Amino acid sequence: MATHSVEVPEQHHPTGEHDHHAGEHPAYLAHHFDSMAQQFAAGKLGMWIFLVTEILFFGGLFCAYAVYRANHPEVFVYAHHFLDKNLGALNTAILIFSSFTMAWAVRAAQLGQQQTLRLCLITTLLCAGAFLGVKYVEYRQKWEHGLLWAGWYHPHVTNAEHHGDAAPKPSSPATAPTAVQATTSGQTPEPTTAATAGEHSEYPGEPRLAGVFFSIYFCMTGLHALHVVGGMIAITWLLIRAFQGVFGPEYYGPVDYVGLYWHLVDMIWIYLFPLLYLIH
Repeated sequence: MATHSVEVPEQHHPTGEHDHHAGEHPAYLAHHFDSMAQQFAAGKLGMWIFLVTEILFFGGLFCAYAVYRANHPEVFVYAHHFLDKNLGALNTAILIFSSFTMAWAVRAAQLGQQQTLRLCLITTLLCAGAFLGVKYVEYRQKWEHGLLWAGWYHPHVTNAEHHGDAAPKPSSPATAPTAVQATTSGQTPEPTTAATAGEHSEYPGEPRLAGVFFSIYFCMTGLHALHVVGGMIAITWLLIRAFQGVFGPEYYGPVDYVGLYWHLVDMIWIYLFPLLYLIH
């Protein structure tokens, strides 16, 4: 199957539209492109433009994170202990491995290795499902312990083992970090715990506005999870087309585009994991 443009006489459709590819041309070449190379370049440019908008979107969320952290460092130092870093690390490993299988799928499509392509896409899809499964376990833990966003934040944690070995027991003031403990600048900040702010708190030492952390946590991880779902839909579509034998050395653009998207999803999580789970 040729990949270069073929000069053919211009013909007319019954509707009066011109057809520049009425003769022999690649089966998957859209009529408004002159060659497969041009079609691939246009598709890749479009995907990069889309990815830039995604980076700008998450960039705004990261800016919000930076602003809140700068203004309320004690909140982030205190609340991040309630995240299970083991589950976060597991999800990081899953996504990195899925990026590897996705890149392998692109290469398999370029080489026309149909069986390898299908296997890699299936593996990537299973990894995405595993990621969401782990995320569901984390969300369920937060829901059961009232560690939710904004006005839904009503913690009732009594056993730290539900949140990993680093989680403090809010009912124990000796282990709950305070604003004074959080500072690293050498300056002594004003205590901002709920108790010192005159607000009622079930847990001594709990910073005021502790729920802000979980608002940011659910916003950023929830939007990321939606992008994972979007990736799963795209990979499922690729898999169906792969079983139809569509992709090969002359037509692998969609696999490449989805691969770029999946790498972005992976990269965003690589930033989210240390910022939310490992911060001190």
